Amino acid sequence: MSVTAFSAVALLLSYGIFRLQGHLPFNPQHLPGVPPALSWNTSVSFVTNTNWQAYSGETTMSYLSQMGALAVQNFLSAAVGIAVAVALIRGFARRGSKTIGNFWVDLVRGTIYVLLPIAFVAAIVFIAQGALQTLAGPVPIHDALNGVRQVIPRGPVASQETIKQLGTNGGGFVNANGASPFENPNGLTNLLSAALMMCIPVGLTYTFGKMVGSIRQGAAILAVMVIIFAGWLAIGSVAEHQANPAVAAAGVTYQPVGNMEGKEVRFGDTSSALYNIVATQTSTGAVDSAMDSYTPMGGFATLTGMMLGEVSPGGTGSGLYTILPFAIITVFIGGLMVGRTPEYLGKKIQAREVKLAAFGVLVMPITVLVLAAIAVSVHAGRAGPLNAGPHGFSEILYAFTSVTNNNGSAFGGISVDTAFYNVVTTFGLLLGRFVIMVPVLALAGALAAKEPVPASAGTFRTDQPMFAGLLIGVILIVGALTFFPAVSLGPIVEQLSHGRFF
Repeated sequence: MSVTAFSAVALLLSYGIFRLQGHLPFNPQHLPGVPPALSWNTSVSFVTNTNWQAYSGETTMSYLSQMGALAVQNFLSAAVGIAVAVALIRGFARRGSKTIGNFWVDLVRGTIYVLLPIAFVAAIVFIAQGALQTLAGPVPIHDALNGVRQVIPRGPVASQETIKQLGTNGGGFVNANGASPFENPNGLTNLLSAALMMCIPVGLTYTFGKMVGSIRQGAAILAVMVIIFAGWLAIGSVAEHQANPAVAAAGVTYQPVGNMEGKEVRFGDTSSALYNIVATQTSTGAVDSAMDSYTPMGGFATLTGMMLGEVSPGGTGSGLYTILPFAIITVFIGGLMVGRTPEYLGKKIQAREVKLAAFGVLVMPITVLVLAAIAVSVHAGRAGPLNAGPHGFSEILYAFTSVTNNNGSAFGGISVDTAFYNVVTTFGLLLGRFVIMVPVLALAGALAAKEPVPASAGTFRTDQPMFAGLLIGVILIVGALTFFPAVSLGPIVEQLSHGRFF
């Protein structure tokens, strides 16, 4: 109740700021209030830690909206994710307890002790490397060489850039996101961005092991995350290191090594693929290159990485509280194999726990497939993609996979600032956040009330490679069974149309 009430209030406050920004201070561009549908969609997006952006930040949001609504929600939505993850860990760690902690205490601790200090130090590094940080307005310049007048956007960019990465939020101050030198000046900030995205989701596995009294348990979860991440990084980086088949088909005889279409020269194809794979695997959604210009298999890597449930390592808090229900299903399957009641960390896994875990795992794929089916079935949905055929379908499928997984990235070839997409994507944003979070908290409460049972010779060890391998299998099978038919109609058939798979 505390989580949902806090999120509802945060949503309404953000909505009010967006609608009234034309009458509020820190608006040097004198931007008007944001339209109702876009205000609602953006408020839901940032409160759910998704940061799905159907607008260009530099031409839509005032500095007050950027700082007082978006940046604040970057901190608070990340802290909510940490609080829920810690509550679930307490469910395993506590014995016969009627509570799983105090949400408000956890929210403050996550914000004050974790997010603010790291973001503050990282922002100084970004500023030192050339990222913008000012309250001054845009700068008009005259380009004498080309005879045109340009307006260069400015603003408090660096401070928002660091929390967008650290909190696995991903929303950019400007439309170009991490491809803009104002947000991401050079290779060092590019690498630092990837480190910021990974540090809290990875670090929470140690927190898990520490709180349950066995670092090996956290190491087993981390190993699963690392193996899945490495596999998808290999697919994405190899695919983007190939020549672009569309450029070759256009008759261009010379191509640089790797697919450089839609990428910044200062990063190259490999670093760009690393950044975007990290962003999609951590539910951040930030980009430093145009994923719509990726090769079909490069797009496959970013798309299917989200379809596994954002667990490798997933978002701030959400990665851990999503992979642990998978772990419960895994020990249930292991218990069936050995013919005894399954246990995880000394807690018996019974019908109620399995149902809650299965519900939490299946909400995302059901929501994605239903919303994507609606979009391709109506004219308003089909009008969004700018490409026909398999790639156009990939753009739609990617959009709903992204919003439901609290990711926020997109194949930029889809136009989503329409009444249809602003309304329908909101369902994915809310369901993908709270309809997973609520059963996770219910699961935490059910586990906390249980007394632990002593391990025996028949106990399925969950800190061993066998458990890690079985958990990987469960995650991959769930993703493959639910999404393979849809993915086959998108990036796979698009890749095969080029006459080769890699």
